[in-house]
Amino acid sequence: MLNRSNELNAWDRDHFFHPSTHMGAHARGETPTRVISGGEGVRITDSTGKTSIDAFAGLYCVNVGYGRQEIAEAIAEQAKQLAYYHAYVGHGTEASITLSKMIIDRAPEGMSRVYFGLSGSDANETNIKLIWYYNNVLGRPEKKKIISRWRGYHGSGVMTGSLTGLELFHNAFDLPRAPILHTEAPYYFRRADRSMSEEQFSQHCADKLEEMILAEGPETVAAFIGEPILGTGGIVPPPAQYWQKIQEVLKKYDVLLVADEVVTGFGRLGTMFGSDHYGIKPDLITIAKGLTSAYAPLSGVIVADKVWDVLVSGSDALGAIGHGWTYSAHPICTAAGVANLELIDKLDLVRNAGETGRYFREQLAQALADHPIVGEVRGDGLMAAVEFVADKDDRVFFDAADKVGPRIATALAERGVIGRAMPQGDILGFAPPLCLTREEVDIVVKATADAVESVARAL
Repeated sequence: MLNRSNELNAWDRDHFFHPSTHMGAHARGETPTRVISGGEGVRITDSTGKTSIDAFAGLYCVNVGYGRQEIAEAIAEQAKQLAYYHAYVGHGTEASITLSKMIIDRAPEGMSRVYFGLSGSDANETNIKLIWYYNNVLGRPEKKKIISRWRGYHGSGVMTGSLTGLELFHNAFDLPRAPILHTEAPYYFRRADRSMSEEQFSQHCADKLEEMILAEGPETVAAFIGEPILGTGGIVPPPAQYWQKIQEVLKKYDVLLVADEVVTGFGRLGTMFGSDHYGIKPDLITIAKGLTSAYAPLSGVIVADKVWDVLVSGSDALGAIGHGWTYSAHPICTAAGVANLELIDKLDLVRNAGETGRYFREQLAQALADHPIVGEVRGDGLMAAVEFVADKDDRVFFDAADKVGPRIATALAERGVIGRAMPQGDILGFAPPLCLTREEVDIVVKATADAVESVARAL
């Protein structure tokens, strides 16, 4: 077993191009390779036999937990019956049609149809094209600009990487590209004016958005995209009244709202969708991760009635819409989606995410909020983050070169718990499977407190 593990490690360094990885350090063996071989519930096991609690659910995506045979069997049965057929020109399968109905039944009020892809990135590419198509059909060819937010994450393609507001995804890629713009992130902990209340800061964010729309010309601004809660940008819940104030501005200038629910869709915030949780009324919703709990790659765009009606009129005038992916509504992936949503309901995971998530945040705060290097413990639903600072009274941040966040994530992994060192800040993030128990919360919190203390002593 050890020889096989060593062989895989060598092949990995010599042949595997990993995403979001320091390529040179990995190839030279300066960073570890970990070959994951199995998983059950909230735990994964690697090729050396080490088991860890995955407190980030892969990449916020294994909502039902690992080892769910119901989904594996649905995938196998679909593969035996019909491994593939396309969805072009009206073709469908029982799985793709059933999953579409299940999604609309669970979606916020006013949503109409689902377009399927494979990843959150391609779903947001679809959103961009639909937004432009929508305005062309309405005779508004100049209304094309899309406003995103700094620290938002919406994918890593050319246009979706442009929507993303994180430097890591722009560096040396000639991004962002027009016509994408970025406005202020609703990051209350990092607000410039510390005298602002949450509501005042929300108004400030709405005012900055309105200023941008007016400066660009409302006739040129087509859409605004945002995650209900900032994810990769730091797991940052919106400040009080943020979404209410933002939507007032969008309505005033006839700007479409895209809710990127790749992370929050299907239960993570203790509601089926983050839009339900925060009172968001979107025109388009991006879905992926929790749709299949990552048992198979699948994403989607949920289209509101308002947008669908315009798309239909465009097709009546222009013919078939010229957009499609070979693997849209892939039957194996949609079969996984059906089984996954059934399991979420059967296990009452949406309720558990809300209740266990509340307990998790309370315990994290109790263990860490008063620690001298902890600036903030925050989160919502079954998402949480701990942000580290050099001086909490004056809110002085560590030098990025000190790599405090990554060091704490490494110390946590050594204790058998996986958290995520978030980009652009010393932030440790958590987004465990929605089946997490209170007993498992206690293990994660204890390991986190120990990891923080061990690194703090070494600073």
